[in-house]
Amino acid sequence: MDQLKWHQSTTEDLLKTLGVHADQGLTEEEAAARRERYGANELSAGRRVSPITLFLNQFKDFMVLILAGATLVSGMLGEYLDSITIIAIILLNGVLGFIQEFRAERSLSALKQLSAPTAKVMRSGTVTHIPAKQLVPGDIVLLESGDRVPADIRWVETNSCYVEESTLTGESVPVSKHHQRISEAELPLGDQKNIGFMGTMVTRGTGKGVVIRTGMDTEMGNIAHLIENTETMDTPLQHRLEQLGKMLIIVALVLTVMVVVAGIMHGQDALAMFLAGVSLAVAAIPEGLPAIVTIALSLGVQRMIKRKAIVRKLPSVETLGCASVICSDKTGTLTQNKMTVTRMWLGGRLLEVSGEGFEPNGQVCEKGKPIELKHDQELRRFLQISALCNNASLTETYPEELRAAKKERKGDKAAEPEDLKAVWNVAGDPTEGALLVLAAKLGMTPRALQGMYERTQEYPFDSERKRMSVVVTHQGGRHVLTKGAPDVLLDRCKYMLWDGKVVPFTGTLKQKVLAENEGMAKQALRVLGLAYRELKPHETIHDEAEAESQLVFVGLAGMIDPPRREVREAISLCRRAGIKTVMITGDHQTTAEAIANQLGIIPRGGMSVNGAQLAGMDDEALDKVVDNVYVYARVSPEHKLRIVKSLQRQGHVVAMTGDGVNDAPAIKAADIGIAMGIAGTDVSKEASSLILSDDNFATIVAAIEEGRGIYENIRKFIRYLLASNVGEILVMFLAMMMGLPLPLVPIQILWVNLVTDGLPAMALGVDQPEKDLMEHRPRSAKENIFARRLGWKIISRGILIGVCTLIAFWLTLSVDPGSAEQLTKAQTVAFSTLVLAQLIHVFDCRSSRSIFHRNLFQNKYLVLAVISSLILLLGVLYIEPLQPIFKTVPLGFRDWAITFVMAGIPTFLLGIGSVMSGQKKKPSGGRPAYPKRHAA
Repeated sequence: MDQLKWHQSTTEDLLKTLGVHADQGLTEEEAAARRERYGANELSAGRRVSPITLFLNQFKDFMVLILAGATLVSGMLGEYLDSITIIAIILLNGVLGFIQEFRAERSLSALKQLSAPTAKVMRSGTVTHIPAKQLVPGDIVLLESGDRVPADIRWVETNSCYVEESTLTGESVPVSKHHQRISEAELPLGDQKNIGFMGTMVTRGTGKGVVIRTGMDTEMGNIAHLIENTETMDTPLQHRLEQLGKMLIIVALVLTVMVVVAGIMHGQDALAMFLAGVSLAVAAIPEGLPAIVTIALSLGVQRMIKRKAIVRKLPSVETLGCASVICSDKTGTLTQNKMTVTRMWLGGRLLEVSGEGFEPNGQVCEKGKPIELKHDQELRRFLQISALCNNASLTETYPEELRAAKKERKGDKAAEPEDLKAVWNVAGDPTEGALLVLAAKLGMTPRALQGMYERTQEYPFDSERKRMSVVVTHQGGRHVLTKGAPDVLLDRCKYMLWDGKVVPFTGTLKQKVLAENEGMAKQALRVLGLAYRELKPHETIHDEAEAESQLVFVGLAGMIDPPRREVREAISLCRRAGIKTVMITGDHQTTAEAIANQLGIIPRGGMSVNGAQLAGMDDEALDKVVDNVYVYARVSPEHKLRIVKSLQRQGHVVAMTGDGVNDAPAIKAADIGIAMGIAGTDVSKEASSLILSDDNFATIVAAIEEGRGIYENIRKFIRYLLASNVGEILVMFLAMMMGLPLPLVPIQILWVNLVTDGLPAMALGVDQPEKDLMEHRPRSAKENIFARRLGWKIISRGILIGVCTLIAFWLTLSVDPGSAEQLTKAQTVAFSTLVLAQLIHVFDCRSSRSIFHRNLFQNKYLVLAVISSLILLLGVLYIEPLQPIFKTVPLGFRDWAITFVMAGIPTFLLGIGSVMSGQKKKPSGGRPAYPKRHAA
């Protein structure tokens, strides 16, 4: 069955193929046999991983194995507090990772919720309600307004049937359905007008259909397959941290072995050198790094929530910082998903309509001047038809807080909260809703007209007639009010309302109307014509043909789903930040191009491609043009996946936004999936990494700024931790190579690693970003963690910290080299110098240039962390019970002088050099924080 082109079959052939009669349906016996053959009409959960397996998988990561090794070593040294801390870090990361993966895999469960729970079917000539999962191919299904289509069906009867398919196809308005065969073999989903798809909603009319596909064979099932089989991409941060972990373990082992061997060769005790080597290994591996990364990301998440962006997967926060392309759905994301009349043409006059969305506030203007309704007969007639030839309804709802405020303040609007406004919604067809809102903007609501007009007859809109008419009574007279497609309506008109008078509808006037209709259509406006007729007192109407004859043409209404007000500026900001915006929509190409041009998406020379053209390209052909395409129209879910993957093959980090079921596979495949929080389906939200709580495209820009800032903060504390660790290893290595005693004992190395490294590094994770953060193009996803001279800064500062610490040790030891007491003092000086050098260096890590380029006291958390570390240092030096444990002694004035001078040299020496170098070069602008990429 699946190989047939169901839309090409005639109704008779279709029913014959499926072995069913349209008025009888299947028998229970036949339905049971087919259910045995085809299975239940439900979406499978796919290969599900048990929660226990998901949890255990969190501990396979290479960095986690390193931490486990560090735990074992700490336990061997008797440092049980250190071991407990590391175990806590491992468990914390495991729990967070489990929660993220468990929630992400719920997307298929959310998809299943779109299936209709029950269905009205014909069985053995009797209409009955059954659970939708019992449907089988060949079942006859009856549907009416408000019903969800329970399976993929081919319509066999329709009566003014319209179906909302935006969650599947991206179409912004309900689609008119019919039961006639369609001859074309290959059609996008949105053009298969005689097919109903599982999960879509009937918004108007009634219909009867025969089930052609069930369960995973449906188009909704195809999306479930795509989600199930789409691999979730590792983020750039995950790649870089994995590389860093592998590198650290190798470096730590090599240097530790070298230190131990050098010490033993110079006569040091083997056991003491082994313990020192193990301590160095623990110090060289920053076991707090994953925890600090998690904390930095979590704090970034809290800031993003305040900016209306909800993060579901922590690593995706950092990925935003290197996003180079945003693939955005049009309907509801770039536009408001609220059809709005923006232009009218009456009697040769072009009128503009202000106001956005469904809120009935706005004006009708001619040449920029508002029109007085009472002085304009043509406009009054136009609005009367808009309001009365209409089955939609406009409702106003209030948030609970506003209702309480109104009640408390007894309706005093001046005292109501400014941020709580009434929400206006349209129930019914969006096109009729747009006309209803238009009339309401000038006070002509159905309620206002209710007492003057009474509807006595309706001739409904359908896809064949392409028009709708009502007969109303008014002040003893009767009127026919009609709206419809202009090309159809004009043939029914004999007169025209022009300059307040009814005049013959000549060929010249008709050409003017057609020219204006064409002009509006080229601007991607959906155009309707409005007309009326006054019936004679005793005139009898037998059918719609009589009613819709000799009409008086009034004018044209042009409407569109308007762009969001803030989106154009957001797209401009993205361009300045080096980020390309691509529109991907199921809407028609003309409409998509018009919206894209309004928003400034398509640059000069940019291309737009439709689904048919895309289907004709293989992956190689698509890869050649994908960088120059800015609009994709009439596309399917498979097309969206192809686009995302093609961009990824070109080296882009892709963010995919959307709100519909059709967006979910591409959202999951993208490097960063973004769902709409208000209009988005549960499926798109569960597949996403980021949810916009205000459905505002501009929020993405704020999220990208946070993502860039978080990544730079991660680089800051990696710079701090590794430079500190290099200093610790180097001071030990050089001492052993020079035949000196141990400058640091194992407990001191562990103390520095646990206390001095931890608190300041965490404070760097919440550091304020530098001012020019959003003035550069995205960094490459392949960028090494040590790019942009970070590796040089780590090595150079680390060497200086190690050398200066060793000099301080030697200067103190040289006073009395053979004394055990002097050795302890020298070790205390080295310990203090190392700690202070790191605490001074942490302020240098805040700037990409030097310590002198930023306010030292701007990050109050860092200042508090440094003060805390200093207090702890003084505690182990001057609290007598701690001195034997940490092998320290109190220091005198000379000792502190050596300590402060040696500790300050690494940072201030290089900082002064950086300032001098900057003055010599006299740059016109700041150093680019990110490498240049091709223009977006």
